[in-house]
Amino acid sequence: MSSLPRRAKVKVQTAESKDEFSSLSELSSASEEDDKDDSAWEPQKKVPRNPKQPVRKESKPKRMPRVKKNALQISGGLEGVAVEEGLNSSVAVADVALEDRKNKLVTVQTLKTAKTKRKNSAQSPSAPKTKKLKVEEATRASNVKSESHSAETPSTSSPWEGACKKEEDGDDCAFGQPPLKTMKTERTQGQPDRISADASDTTEEMEMSWDIVQVLSERTNIEPWVCANIIRLFNDDNTIPFIVRYRKELINNLDADCLREVQQTLEELRAVAKKVRSTIQKIKKEGKMSECLLRALLNCKTFEELEHVSAPYKTGSKGTKAQRARQLGLEEAARTLLENPGVLNLLSYVRPNVKGLSALQDIEAGVQHILADMIAKDRETLDFIRKLCQNRYISIQSSLAKVSSKKVNEKDVDKFHLYQNFSCNLRNIQHHQILAINRGENLKILTVKVNIPDGVKNEFCRWCIQNRWRPRRFARPELMKILHNSVDDSFKRLIYPLLCREFRAKLTSDAEKESVMMFGRNLRQLLLTSPVPGRTLMGVDPGYRHGCKLALISPTSQILHTDVVYLHCGRGFQEAEKIKRLLLNFNCSTVVIGNGTACRETEAYFADLIMKNYFAPLDVVYCIVSEAGASIYSVSPEANKEMPGLDPNLRSAVSIARRVQDPLAELVKIEPKHIGVGMYQHDVSPTLLKATLDSVVEECVSFVGVDINICSEVLLRHIAGLNANRAKNIIEWREKNGPFINREQLKKVKGLGPKSFQQCAGFIRINQEYIRKFCSSQQTESAGPNQGVAATSPAGAEVTNEKPGKKKSKTAANVVLKPDPLDQTCIHPESYGIATRFLSFIGGTLCEIGKPEMQQKIKSLVEKEGIEKTAERLQTTVHTLQIIIDGLSQPESFDFRTDFVKPDFKRSIVCLNDLQVGTVLTGKVENATLFGIFVDIGVGTAGLIPIRNITEAKLSKTKKRRSLGLGPGERVEVQVLNIDAPRSRITLDLIRVL
Repeated sequence: MSSLPRRAKVKVQTAESKDEFSSLSELSSASEEDDKDDSAWEPQKKVPRNPKQPVRKESKPKRMPRVKKNALQISGGLEGVAVEEGLNSSVAVADVALEDRKNKLVTVQTLKTAKTKRKNSAQSPSAPKTKKLKVEEATRASNVKSESHSAETPSTSSPWEGACKKEEDGDDCAFGQPPLKTMKTERTQGQPDRISADASDTTEEMEMSWDIVQVLSERTNIEPWVCANIIRLFNDDNTIPFIVRYRKELINNLDADCLREVQQTLEELRAVAKKVRSTIQKIKKEGKMSECLLRALLNCKTFEELEHVSAPYKTGSKGTKAQRARQLGLEEAARTLLENPGVLNLLSYVRPNVKGLSALQDIEAGVQHILADMIAKDRETLDFIRKLCQNRYISIQSSLAKVSSKKVNEKDVDKFHLYQNFSCNLRNIQHHQILAINRGENLKILTVKVNIPDGVKNEFCRWCIQNRWRPRRFARPELMKILHNSVDDSFKRLIYPLLCREFRAKLTSDAEKESVMMFGRNLRQLLLTSPVPGRTLMGVDPGYRHGCKLALISPTSQILHTDVVYLHCGRGFQEAEKIKRLLLNFNCSTVVIGNGTACRETEAYFADLIMKNYFAPLDVVYCIVSEAGASIYSVSPEANKEMPGLDPNLRSAVSIARRVQDPLAELVKIEPKHIGVGMYQHDVSPTLLKATLDSVVEECVSFVGVDINICSEVLLRHIAGLNANRAKNIIEWREKNGPFINREQLKKVKGLGPKSFQQCAGFIRINQEYIRKFCSSQQTESAGPNQGVAATSPAGAEVTNEKPGKKKSKTAANVVLKPDPLDQTCIHPESYGIATRFLSFIGGTLCEIGKPEMQQKIKSLVEKEGIEKTAERLQTTVHTLQIIIDGLSQPESFDFRTDFVKPDFKRSIVCLNDLQVGTVLTGKVENATLFGIFVDIGVGTAGLIPIRNITEAKLSKTKKRRSLGLGPGERVEVQVLNIDAPRSRITLDLIRVL
């Protein structure tokens, strides 16, 4: 008695159920017979217009490729098939070329055959209506009119159009979130502008069968409405610093690291979509495209899935075993085994003179290969095995590779002794362990494999035989044996390698991302180290044979003196007199020593002189600073331009001193990867690492802000919205026209358009005291008849009327000499109008910015009405009002880095032999990794705080972040747990963060 197969999940389809396995078999079909059958299906495509073939469409697409809003309606039998194919298709593909005209007769015949089949299937009462899968959120919020046509033509409105409809209806704003979290529908000064709802911004997502917003939300654990807003902001070329500071309400207060993670994930998804499109076009040109293959390609969300589906169709491939079996005509036998095994006679396929069909065993093997390929390419089957693996113990194992000792260094082998017999659950393995295993595998030292237990395989095979791939009718034992062998072969030869690649790729990708994020956090901590202004500093670049290079710099970073002393060649006493004389002559009491070669000896030398009070009456202190990248910078063109004629070795000493005086201004001159913070730098993607570190530098420089009239070109390059060319143009404009009087003058700089101005204006400062002096001197000098008539503009600038016959240019001085006190604050020019109204509310003036009187007035208003009510009165958002309050309250030349860690100045040292277990010390974090924190405790060797010893209870409230907050430069109190003198290793326990 026959029995119907039990399906774990019934897919929506229009064909009869008997065509299910035939459509699955089409996934890997590459034979000529398959191509003829597949030619009955064509994706939506452009048809040349002619009087007999009218094309009905709602709107003309703006740019290609685009999906048309309505399926083409064409008269005649051939065209009718095209329409029905559009209805039955579950995916959308744009811009596929027409079939070659010379094959028209063959195509017409096959299309008519397919049309007859589809008409029969359309009359089946059990065939449900299909809907085209869409990425756009607009299909979820389409209007009544579009819903009336949903059964005939899919909607192609953009996700932003859908969001606009939600906001207008007010029922389900921004993916079900309250309306306050969506973008405003009116353009109000100080509020973020409404982003244009243009579907052309998301053409790359429109062709895929998955929703990029939903996938992005699932991978980043961020609400869908936030992800949608982030996509809009990035599509509009907004920078991360600008979004984080001035568009907080759109991103739900996400920090820069989270935003950067979303950006990276978004770029990955778009790269997958781009690769899918190129693969589709390539396979289409080769004539191997089928409907089921197209659906499988458009369902791919990762490169591993795409590789698995498209591998058999690569150019030059000899084809898979299943493809060769199909070319022998065995696909019909495999299909019959599943649909009607009672009538299958394998002996009828035997052809003694044909290779591969000469014996019954060959026939059985060919059918087995086709069935195995069908099973391995089925989406429901793959989803089941993936879900099954999530609930089981899957481990990754590494062992010592069997390689000849000649090719591998023994020292390198010893480095991986922890992983020579290593096994760990995939869910518990640490990121640094994955990177270490990958490095050992690349060096041919380790062999790595993913171990999936036999229980997973047994349950999978049982599910396939009893559920998904169970024959529709009774099958003889010999046929069931073929099916069993097919399932077993599919798992062992196809599915297991795919799972291993997916697991390894996911682990490596996560480990690389976390490592890069750790780099970024460490770099941010280093760049935001509190500066030491107002001091004359002596920088020391230690050395043995070539001596220690000295450089004294003024409080304004000007080079006062350079010299070389030989402290470690028996001339220490004579050189001490020279050092004392230099310190006294320039009134310098702070020495900065680089941590390179001879650092410990140089530190001991200065500590001994300080303890003897040799530099009296000066109270001299010293600190150790990282000199990573100083040598590279000293020979760079930037250093040669900044310090022409100075020896590169002395330039290093200058750089070391400036790293304490203003760490941010000095470290931006060096490529971030040379600063030396993080781990496994050479094991991660160089592109991802560079993009992340450059973004962190841009974030730090922008948030600190720069005085545009005194900053260097190198520092200006890293402001959000600027680049090397724009920074150069700004410097040239400043040298030609004098200092900038207000932010509006930035618009006169060549190459700095409205978008660039919007991104950078809030991060550029103009010192009002300097401008007042400059303006007063200019007024006394220039009062001649050449000046035009000045009129005050609403923005607070004076506009000068030019001569009527002169052509206007961007460099012409239309806006002149009207300083605006708001230009010294973090308030964006788009919010100046709101700031002015807020000042009128509290009764303040622009002259009181940053003074105690202003702070008291703001405090009184906020306590009386509250910030939410005040923002409502001003018709702005709470975040914008908070920025205005901060900008008006902060004193002139405010620098938020003063709240960060400061250099650790010392007068004496201890050595490793002085340490004892249990000793409590204070130190400075030198580097942070995923397995622990390295702390400089002043003994020449950094101690390690294992990650298990860093708990939230030991951290201050402000440090409880994803990375536990410890980064380079932070001061901590630690206790010595273990001392391994032969290996120079010190294990520490964290007591508290100072």
